[in-house]
Amino acid sequence: MALQCGIVGLPNVGKSTLFNCLSNAKAQAANFPFCTIEPNVGVITVPDERLTKLAEIIHPGRIVPTTVEIVDIAGLIRGASKGEGLGNKFLANIRETDAIIHVLRCFDDGNITHVNGSIDPVRDKEEVDAELQLRDLETIESRISKVEKLAQVGGEKNAKITFEVLSKYKDVLNQGKSARTVSFESKEEQAVARDLFLLTNKPIMYVCNVDDASVVKGNDYVEAVKKVAKEEHAEVIVVAAKTEADIAELETYEDRQLFLQELGLEESGVSRLIKSAYKLLDLETFITAGPMEVKAWTYHKGWKAPQCAGVIHTDFEKGFIRAEVIKYEDYLKYASEAAIREAGKLNIEGKDYIVQDGDIMHFRFNV
Repeated sequence: MALQCGIVGLPNVGKSTLFNCLSNAKAQAANFPFCTIEPNVGVITVPDERLTKLAEIIHPGRIVPTTVEIVDIAGLIRGASKGEGLGNKFLANIRETDAIIHVLRCFDDGNITHVNGSIDPVRDKEEVDAELQLRDLETIESRISKVEKLAQVGGEKNAKITFEVLSKYKDVLNQGKSARTVSFESKEEQAVARDLFLLTNKPIMYVCNVDDASVVKGNDYVEAVKKVAKEEHAEVIVVAAKTEADIAELETYEDRQLFLQELGLEESGVSRLIKSAYKLLDLETFITAGPMEVKAWTYHKGWKAPQCAGVIHTDFEKGFIRAEVIKYEDYLKYASEAAIREAGKLNIEGKDYIVQDGDIMHFRFNV
């Protein structure tokens, strides 16, 4: 399940530095715009302490975490929607991603040039938003011209629904707001909205890149971002990209933890960011556990047991009979499958069972 989060932002806000911390793929991090021309893709391991704790009980041959793809997209500039700079290519790269991580510069440093000459993360956010909104508006206006007459005639129901959805989006975009601020109640409208693949309708998370002094408590820049992000119901993560780069260079887990403790942090910003990106994509994890391996599997929140079985192998879904499910907390408590069975904590679930995050599962099937 290769789902992608795209990292966007203006030039010189710390995007590529952050990407380098996230991935072994090294994007060029330099103090000038357009240093990343082709999108860099990194397959990122999703941190999951549950796998480690299960492995301490089971002692498997290996631990296999799940992953998510992160794409570093070159910095957007004003006029990108009209093809300025490398705008057309940048916007096409964003369109291919499933969610957006928008990095905002929330630190002062006279040695690092800002493309707009001053630090104002809210202005920077709005500048990128405006370019994406303008491109979405072009998409909407193009579609409206094709369905408006059909909708007015009234003979085609789908055309009327599509026209209403397009009109709502057009009104919002003309107000300088993103498509994600619009909600639709009917399934028909929701289906039309999804099929438009609007840039500003993608799930988004804002990453405030701060200096060391602000990594724990934030600063005024961060508070300003949180205020505007609240209107979009978007999450805000605070990260010091330069510090994360220093942490990434440390050889051992113990050294990294000591470094974090000195900063007053329990977990690295990169770890928090990856977990949040995973949730942003509406993903959860079920686990298979045995002597060969403890493995995490990615599925979409709300999926039923047969669909999750299909993540392992299509035959598992086709011939699904039942799922044997152990709750993670019960596995830790009883420490063996035999004890879990004896305690009556192994549940037999059928085709309608909605899988829960952290479920430890064994599928029975027949093809």
